[in-house]
Amino acid sequence: MADSLRRLQELMQDAELDLLTLLPGPNLYYLTGLHFHLMERPTVLFVPVSGEAAIVLPELEAARAAEALPNLTRFPYGEEESERAQAFQAAASHFSGVSRVGVEPLRMRFFEQELLLEAAPGWSLVSAEEALLQLRIHKSGDEIDRMQVAVQIAEKALHDTLPLIQTGMSERELAAELVIQLLRAGSEPDLPFDPIVASGPNSALPHATPTDRKLTSGDLLIIDWGARHGGYISDLTRTFSIGPATDRMRQIHALVEGANRAGREATVPGVRAGQVDRAAREVIEAGGFGEYFIHRTGHGIGLEAHEPPGIRAGEGLQLELGMTFTIEPGIYLPGEGGVRIEDNVAVTEDGLQVLSSLTRDLIELP
Repeated sequence: MADSLRRLQELMQDAELDLLTLLPGPNLYYLTGLHFHLMERPTVLFVPVSGEAAIVLPELEAARAAEALPNLTRFPYGEEESERAQAFQAAASHFSGVSRVGVEPLRMRFFEQELLLEAAPGWSLVSAEEALLQLRIHKSGDEIDRMQVAVQIAEKALHDTLPLIQTGMSERELAAELVIQLLRAGSEPDLPFDPIVASGPNSALPHATPTDRKLTSGDLLIIDWGARHGGYISDLTRTFSIGPATDRMRQIHALVEGANRAGREATVPGVRAGQVDRAAREVIEAGGFGEYFIHRTGHGIGLEAHEPPGIRAGEGLQLELGMTFTIEPGIYLPGEGGVRIEDNVAVTEDGLQVLSSLTRDLIELP
């Protein structure tokens, strides 16, 4: 915790924050190694711009926190609402001279916000997005190694699932089998997201939810899945055909594969994220399907399935050592079907480390 805390406090100083509050989620886990549920019993980590952190948490979690971080100041509370309010008041009193208090804009709930302001009416709650963006965007070698294992787990799970796929199986059945294989291959139970299994016309929906639709010969089939290892995730996509692929399927798939390759080849230290998106998008546009590539080329991955950097048009962020993200161009033809090919990559001193190894070829399934 010490190194991460110091780094965060430097970022807080740059952002002129006196105090930062974190709710259960990836940032709290990153700093403490503790995973709490976001529920009706509030848990809030308080990080001052200098000095030691403290935490308000349910009494039933206090022993776990004490065992993991014995030097972390704790303000536990019981089941009575009055005890909860007292714990927040004690935490607020613990940090004197505080004015600007940073919050996670995408995670802070009205529930915790009211508890904080009731305990410390003088606090001004502001977004800490800029400071938090920099905290986890550069991955260490250990973090990338965990992601590499998460990729290997996901790839094994798909390898073990493919022989089970057959015409007449529903999307839901296939998704359920894939989840079983992910757990058998060693993924942590908290999967990064529910697998996407989309066939036929459904594959034209980038974020389709598995349905009772049955796999039919002539379908395109998109499978988007991932695993978690040591808290870190993988996020992969491959596209298949049910039965023999048509010339049109192969044409679209070849364009997406070329766009994926162009995105990978464009990724070097110092290039802007928008340039990677441009490189991938130009391939699909040149093939006449630009209007059907309807999302960004990629997104950051780590403890979350979506985090910075965003590989999207116009993004000026320069890619630097340790940044990890997806490259996942796609073509989606309404009412017909879609193709997406997604890999996980890390920026290195030499350019790019591709963490995924599955073939990108269009595989024909029985």
